[in-house]
Amino acid sequence: MTEEQLESCENERERMGLASSIRPGADADAASRARRRTVRERLNDREARRLIVGVVATLLGGIFWGFSGTSASYLFAHYQIDTIWLLSVRQLLAGAMFMVVIVLFDRARFIQLLKNPRHLTTMAVFTAFGVFGNSFSYLLAIRLTNAGTATVMQCLQLVIIMVYTCIVTHRLPRRRELAGVVLAFAGAFLIATGGDPTTLVIPPAGLAVGLISAIGAACMSIVPTKILPIYGSSIVTGSAMFASGVVISVFVRPWESVPAFDASGWIALAILIVVGSFLAYNLYMQGVKDIGSVRASLIGTVEPVSATVTSALVLGTVFAPTDLIGFALIIAMVFLTV
Repeated sequence: MTEEQLESCENERERMGLASSIRPGADADAASRARRRTVRERLNDREARRLIVGVVATLLGGIFWGFSGTSASYLFAHYQIDTIWLLSVRQLLAGAMFMVVIVLFDRARFIQLLKNPRHLTTMAVFTAFGVFGNSFSYLLAIRLTNAGTATVMQCLQLVIIMVYTCIVTHRLPRRRELAGVVLAFAGAFLIATGGDPTTLVIPPAGLAVGLISAIGAACMSIVPTKILPIYGSSIVTGSAMFASGVVISVFVRPWESVPAFDASGWIALAILIVVGSFLAYNLYMQGVKDIGSVRASLIGTVEPVSATVTSALVLGTVFAPTDLIGFALIIAMVFLTV
């Protein structure tokens, strides 16, 4: 090989080496990394927005649920209405709103539910012991006590759920769960007795139906656990609410005994149905979807705070220091047991 041929080969190798150092693959790898980084940043931004939306939705849902208790208290205090009449109207109209949403956006799964006898049996149990049992006893507890007390007593459902979970999973309660139970009983004791075990500062019937409302709320969480992932919470709870409203209305016929509401009465009723039932539930469930049930449960503890504050502001309800301490203990129980 001549010197010219050797020099040509060297030049060719140098060109090949230079080309390999700036090969398109290197640029492609850099561009790919940049794209992945951009996608991660977008996902992080989207996750952050979803978290913010979920927190705000859960917070508003809990606050609106507190409004429902205060609205019911206002109606009981200022108008001659029966508890069962208010329940039938609330269940029927709020349930009808849910059914409109279901028919428009989730009709296929609702039809699927109607074709499954076993799941319909579960729905019947859920409607009777969960939706009706909790709603009726909660409104009755409000009537016999006040919105704040009834709402806090309902939070005792978490103790019932914890005990049920321990039995089903064959395990002992954890230490923080036991601490939560102690706080729950201490809070209930202070609310019921004002710190004096020889007296009851709330009517015994109010204490009883408050505990029943907690049992009903626990049933709402326990009974539909197998069908909720299949049909979604809106279908399960919304159709149960509407069904209970229809059944109650057959016997009560609320349209035949409409109270003589003035503008304030109609506004309170609208807040109870639209804000305190329909919107509250939808916002809370959006929060559960976005941030998870544990975080949503913790943020949802704003409900008794909302009910207590609005009851004091709107109705002038006076709470003793022992009541407030009892409320705080039960809310602390929620943080320990969820």
